[in-house]
Amino acid sequence: MKAKEISFGVLKVIAILAGICLLLWFIFKIQALLLYVGIAAVISLIGRPVMLFLKRRFRFGNTLAAFVTLILVIATFALVLRIFVPIIIEQSKNISDIDFDLVKSDLNDLNVQASEYLGVEKINLIEAIKRTEYVQNFNLEIIPSFIDIFFRNVASFFVGLFSVLFIAFFLLKDENLIVRAVTVFANPGKEERFVRVLTKIKELLSRYFVGLLFQIMILTLFYAVLLLFFNVNNAIAIALICAFLNIVPYIGPLIGGAVMLLVVVSNNLGADFSSELLPLLIYVFIGYAVAQIFDNLITQPVIFGKSVKSHPLEIFIVILIGGYLFGIAGMILAVPSYTALKVIAKEFLSEYKIVKRLTKNL
Repeated sequence: MKAKEISFGVLKVIAILAGICLLLWFIFKIQALLLYVGIAAVISLIGRPVMLFLKRRFRFGNTLAAFVTLILVIATFALVLRIFVPIIIEQSKNISDIDFDLVKSDLNDLNVQASEYLGVEKINLIEAIKRTEYVQNFNLEIIPSFIDIFFRNVASFFVGLFSVLFIAFFLLKDENLIVRAVTVFANPGKEERFVRVLTKIKELLSRYFVGLLFQIMILTLFYAVLLLFFNVNNAIAIALICAFLNIVPYIGPLIGGAVMLLVVVSNNLGADFSSELLPLLIYVFIGYAVAQIFDNLITQPVIFGKSVKSHPLEIFIVILIGGYLFGIAGMILAVPSYTALKVIAKEFLSEYKIVKRLTKNL
């Protein structure tokens, strides 16, 4: 009898492991669909305050409010494209008109001036670029392949876009859709706890994503004023790009700063290094640093403190863990994922001391 029980236990464990492997394989196969659902859920969370405003202020029904909200989202996306597409076309034209011999001369002059001013050994920039692994291994034959891949993925992009908008519309229209789907797995009589968890998660994450949008808008304003003051070309678009990079915690601002300084250099290649370019870079760096200080001391604490109700040190550790485990995507998703886990833990594991301590503000 005992041997029979052991055999049954082993078979049960094998069956559970096989079920887990099958589930992971299934998730891997439908990862595109999960991505669509995730993006649609984020859109619905961002659009939720607009939905509520339209329903309360203008007495819109769910269907009309969802439709108008989705139109506003599409219009915002189209506005972003309207900003960037002409700039991309303009930059492409500028690249085709570049006198590369003149650029080479400007780079070498800049290199000589910088080396003399800083007292370091002169480096031949052109030869250094030529010796880089990426340039040496670059093959023009990859261009047709890239174009082929691009056009083959255009159809997939539009399918994905339609899927996201379609799912987002129904998530906006019926805010209880996810609730009903999740409560199917709840035991009879326990549905109320699941509803409370989902409602709290939706409320916190909605405020978090709206807060991120405000953060991007504020940083865009800061950067745009800074770049316009120094007469940098396409200042608003560059400001928007640098602001969006701040979505990636800690690394994003560094990349954004590097991009801004490179843009300033590219706009002043013929300038004297010591008397013109270096002071300009210092001024831009100071302005960028002031914007980051404002963001770190005022904007982010408001977003994290008011929306997800977590301590800044707590958020810092969570973001680092997300980065170590899943890279940049993990850093971006760390805060919303951690917030959801905190709400679930508060509802179902509130008897543990550590859970009480971490969720006392929820």
